[in-house]
Amino acid sequence: MSEERARDAVALAAAAARLPGEVVCAYVPFGTEPGSTALLDQLLGQGKRVLLPIVPDTPGPLEWAAYEGPSSLGPGRLRGLLEPTGRRLGPDTLGTADLVLMPALAVDDEGVRLGRGAGYYDRSLPFAAPGAALVAVVRDAELVRELPAEPHDVRMTGVLTPEHGLAPRPVID
Repeated sequence: MSEERARDAVALAAAAARLPGEVVCAYVPFGTEPGSTALLDQLLGQGKRVLLPIVPDTPGPLEWAAYEGPSSLGPGRLRGLLEPTGRRLGPDTLGTADLVLMPALAVDDEGVRLGRGAGYYDRSLPFAAPGAALVAVVRDAELVRELPAEPHDVRMTGVLTPEHGLAPRPVID
């Protein structure tokens, strides 16, 4: 991990101390995604229930399982991806979360999120509870003025960055 990415991961973990919610759906960073397991450990240390995604065998919504510390992670379906090894809780478990943290390549001023393109979060977010905070985690340079939006895109209600912490995004109907 580069020195800059390591600094960003530390800042994101520190920002996690101020995140709302009792049940948090989060993610284990994969490739160049921002963050680290330190953010997950921060949430867990605050007594929050932390749920992590499991990539399904066929394209569809993500499944979820509880995070209980780094030893509860194992190799996922995708090479290099770590996933929780506990009992699978199903896609509708996303509806129990107060806060959903998800990686993004970019987020714009209106809350449009650019993902990796596989559509797992697009297929999963309809399971989110009404009123749940939907927060994209990005580096500060990945905040942009405008991104193209598709009709199926679910707008983010916030963005979490290393420099600014949690910042709201407007919800567009």
